Amino acid sequence: MSRQLAALFAAAGLLVGGCATVSDAIDAVNPFSSSAPKMAPLAPLTATADIRTAWSANVGKAGDYSFMPAVVGNTVYVASRDGTVTSLENGKVVWKINAGQPLSAGVGANGRLVVVATAKGDVLAFSVENGKALWQAKVSSEVLAAPVVGDDGVAVKSGDNRVHLLDSGDGGKKWVYQRSTPPLSVRGSGVPVFADRYIFVGYPGGKLVALSVQNGAPVWEGAVALPKGATELDRVADIVASPVVDGRQICAVAFQGRVACFDMGQGGAMTWSRDLSSVAGLTMDSRYVFVSDDKGVVYALDRQSGSSLWKQDKLKNRRLSAPIVHRGLVTVADAEGIIHFISREDGSFAARQKTDGTPVRAPLQMLGTAVLVQTSGGYLSAIEAQ
Repeated sequence: MSRQLAALFAAAGLLVGGCATVSDAIDAVNPFSSSAPKMAPLAPLTATADIRTAWSANVGKAGDYSFMPAVVGNTVYVASRDGTVTSLENGKVVWKINAGQPLSAGVGANGRLVVVATAKGDVLAFSVENGKALWQAKVSSEVLAAPVVGDDGVAVKSGDNRVHLLDSGDGGKKWVYQRSTPPLSVRGSGVPVFADRYIFVGYPGGKLVALSVQNGAPVWEGAVALPKGATELDRVADIVASPVVDGRQICAVAFQGRVACFDMGQGGAMTWSRDLSSVAGLTMDSRYVFVSDDKGVVYALDRQSGSSLWKQDKLKNRRLSAPIVHRGLVTVADAEGIIHFISREDGSFAARQKTDGTPVRAPLQMLGTAVLVQTSGGYLSAIEAQ
C-alpha cells in the first residue's frame, strides 16, 4: 500500500485492529478534502452517443452507506439511510414505507420479497405488492452488502464476513458459514452471488469461495490475491466488490491484488490472472472483462486470456463505480455524480451526464435499455444512451 493511501487511512481515523475493518479507501475518504488525491479535470468532449434521462426521483439520502437498488422486471425497489423503502415503476411511486429504523444496506428483491438490513444486524423483509412487513431476522453483525434473494433463500453477508442463508418464507436460519479473516481488512459492500448450486463470496485475504447452497459447506476456493508485504497494512488484499458470473466463467478482482477468472466447469481452475487493484469491481460481456481500478483507470481485458485491449486513464482519482456495459458503451459513475459513457471498442469517451453532484457508491444497474443510477444524495435516475 502506498504511503499516501496509508496516510489517508490514518488521517480519517480508519485504521483499527483485531476483528475490525478498515473503511473502504474509495468510499470513506472525502474526495473533496485537501488531503485526498486531486481528481482529474474533465476535458470538453464531442458526444458521439445520444443521452437522455428517461425519469428521475428523489428516494432519500444514503449517508455514509452504499444503497444498491434492485430491479425486478419493470419495477425498481430502493432504500435510504432513514429507513425509507420505495417501489417505483417508470419513475412513479407504487408504494413507500418506513422500515422503522435506519438502514445500512439494500435492496434485495424477487417477485415476492423486498429485503433490506441495518447496522445492528437486523434483516427486514417486505411484500413486493404493498410493502407490508413479512418477517424480521437477526444476523451476527452490521450488514453493509445488500441481501440477495435467490430460489433457495436470502443470502446475507454480515460485516464480520459471515454468510447467512435465511429461509425466504419466515427468515429462519438455514446455515451460517464462517472463516478466519486477517487482522485488517477493507470494509466493502460486495454482495454474494447465486449461481447453479453455489453461492460465491469474496473474502479478505483475496479468496473467492464457492459455498454449497444446501448446507453452506465450502466446495472450492480460488486465490484472486496473494497477500504480501512487511506489515499488516501492506498485506491487505481483499475482494471488496461482487464477483461476476457468466456461463461457466466467474471473475473477481481484489484490492492490492489481481483480477482473475476461473472455470466452474473445471472445478474452479484459474484460467488467467493479471495484477490490478480495485475496490469498485468489474463486469463482462461476450468478449471482454471491464474493470475500474482504484486509481480511476478503466481497463478492457480479453475475456479468454486477460490480455489488455485498451485503458481509459483520463478519470484518475475520480473514485469510479464498477463499470456496466450495454449497447456498445461501457458506463461508469464518479464521486461528483457524473456518468461517463465510454466506447466498448476503443475506450474513447462517447458522452457524459451530470446528476446531483454527490458520489455514486452503489453499483450501476440495467433497467431495460437504461442505466439505473442511485447517488448518495438520494437522486435515482434511469439514463438511456444510444
